[in-house]
Amino acid sequence: MKMKVWHHWNCWILLLCLLVPGSRVWAATEAVETRGKVTGGEAYAIPDWFKQSFLDIAEDAEEAGAEGRHVMLFFHLDECPYCSRMLRESFEAEAMQALVRKSFDVIDINIKGDRQVAFDTETSLSEKELSDRLRVRSTPAILFLDGDNNLVARLDGYRSAKRFRHVLDYVSSGAYKDGSLADFMAKNQQAGLYQLQPDPLFSSTRDLSGEKGPLLVIFEDDRCEDCAEFHEKLLAREDIRTELAPYTVVRLDTGSDEALVDVDGKQTTARAWADALKMEYRPGVVIFDQGREISRAESLLFPFHFREMVRYVGGGFNRTMDRNAFSDQYREALLSSGVDIDLGD
Repeated sequence: MKMKVWHHWNCWILLLCLLVPGSRVWAATEAVETRGKVTGGEAYAIPDWFKQSFLDIAEDAEEAGAEGRHVMLFFHLDECPYCSRMLRESFEAEAMQALVRKSFDVIDINIKGDRQVAFDTETSLSEKELSDRLRVRSTPAILFLDGDNNLVARLDGYRSAKRFRHVLDYVSSGAYKDGSLADFMAKNQQAGLYQLQPDPLFSSTRDLSGEKGPLLVIFEDDRCEDCAEFHEKLLAREDIRTELAPYTVVRLDTGSDEALVDVDGKQTTARAWADALKMEYRPGVVIFDQGREISRAESLLFPFHFREMVRYVGGGFNRTMDRNAFSDQYREALLSSGVDIDLGD
């Protein structure tokens, strides 16, 4: 097992002095003439055919169920490039729109919004509060509800139209009553699409119980439609590999019964552990620290967001602040130092 030596610096010093690994170091007192800019966001409009709901979700679910339909809650964020892309590909494209409208009542929830939502008979919160309660960390997040207002499937983050179509079939057919989304996807996606590639970044360890420092686990299989892009556009980047230096990085083939010991010391397999963690997306990424899950990515991220997620744990910030506070401070440190942030890169 690879041993790591941890140094504990003040978080502000880390934020200001380790903004861009491998690049120049900013002193806290350095004057910056031009503030950085945020680019890469995309404005979008919610389709006018989404349900004009009074946001009594239990009532919406009951109405949909009576008609043999399901409710789809679409959690989004203003200027979110992933939301814009998914709306364009899977809700506005004619063929996909027809599939959605046939079987679903779609209700939008703005994760920064102030509208009151009666989620059930005991829960009435603002959109923002509900998003926090449901741990919405990636947008778009899509929750599917049956007629009894039970959650039957959830997606966190962007999905391609092809993948999303499988999820629509899973929910609308009622297949969730007989098995998991991961099993359904495995049966309905073509095998042999992808060949797992070696990478010197990957550790060969299969006993993860002793990994107390940052641990990043990647779940892949040969049905993975997005794995090649993940490797080419994220893992191959020098800046991201620098961010991953504090980590033990383990890649697991969930198409196999490869044996391992998980972070809790349990004897299991790659496939069984992915199922236990409810990881239905490939490539799925889960980050642990001190044997505890800190964050995960269940959709393909743009480089900036992946770097930020990796930095949060790799820099030890998760031990002193929550993810939202880190994100706000990290981005402000970049911008105040004159660094542009491209959300689409």
